Amino acid sequence: MKRIRLFGLASFLLLSFLGFTPGTAAAQSTKVQGIIKSRSGPDIILKTTEDPNMIVMLTDSTDVGQVEGLLKARSKQMSMAALIPGLAVSVEGDYDSKHVLVASKVRFKGNDFKQAQAIDAGMHDTKMQAQQNKEDLEKANAELKAQNEALEQHQAAIQANQEKIAANKAAVDAAIARFGQLDDYYIMDEVTVLFGNGKTKVDPKYASQLTTLSQNAAKVNGYMIEVKGYASAVGSAAINQKLSQERAQNVTDVLLQQGKVPLTRMLAPGAMGESDQVGTDDKTKEGQAENRRVVVRVLQNKAIAGVPAS
Repeated sequence: MKRIRLFGLASFLLLSFLGFTPGTAAAQSTKVQGIIKSRSGPDIILKTTEDPNMIVMLTDSTDVGQVEGLLKARSKQMSMAALIPGLAVSVEGDYDSKHVLVASKVRFKGNDFKQAQAIDAGMHDTKMQAQQNKEDLEKANAELKAQNEALEQHQAAIQANQEKIAANKAAVDAAIARFGQLDDYYIMDEVTVLFGNGKTKVDPKYASQLTTLSQNAAKVNGYMIEVKGYASAVGSAAINQKLSQERAQNVTDVLLQQGKVPLTRMLAPGAMGESDQVGTDDKTKEGQAENRRVVVRVLQNKAIAGVPAS
């Protein structure tokens, strides 16, 4: 009996020395899943099933990765710039004293990242696109009315057109609802960088403009910098897509290296290819030159800036 008591006492002292006390257990990290609603520097706003506006803080040691493989057991190291609005993520971390989740690990799927990039690329054109969709729908309705008047004897064809228009309207409504979930941003500053035909290297003459934009951006509360690359419609679409990607990446490098923009303030550069042609005539040299461009914008989230009362 005396030996048992001595053994119990020794065990208790050993556990106390190692930092364990009866009734305690090792702390567990918190794991949450959700959709990124917006970014503001090192903070992201996450929509989860429990909290529609959950704040997650990123740090320099946050491990960001894209899961790979059939069983999703491997992960590819990614930049924090990949954490863009609309991306479904899994976050692991611990709460700080202010009950903010400090992320130690963030994971996402490749397909989710591609979908979020598409959403992010069209974020600032949402209203214009919604208006265009509305006009297209009204035009389709007008065409249907004309068909009804001209083809009264062909009810089957008219019914098929009505179903097609209903499907188009559903697609438009779904797109408006998807984009409407993303926060709007103010455009605080903008610089356009032009490129020669087939060129991707940034002309040194733009360095001062980009540096000035970076310095002014630092004065904007909660700013983010967006970079979109474009190409003219000359040549193959695949080559132009690659050119727009390289142009956007090279401008991003100038902002990071010469402008000293923190990585947490950069959105993933977007390759827009031949979309959004701005030249008055892309068949002329002048029109083509206008379309070989990279547009850099300084954005401020309206939720941070405060939306003026109407």
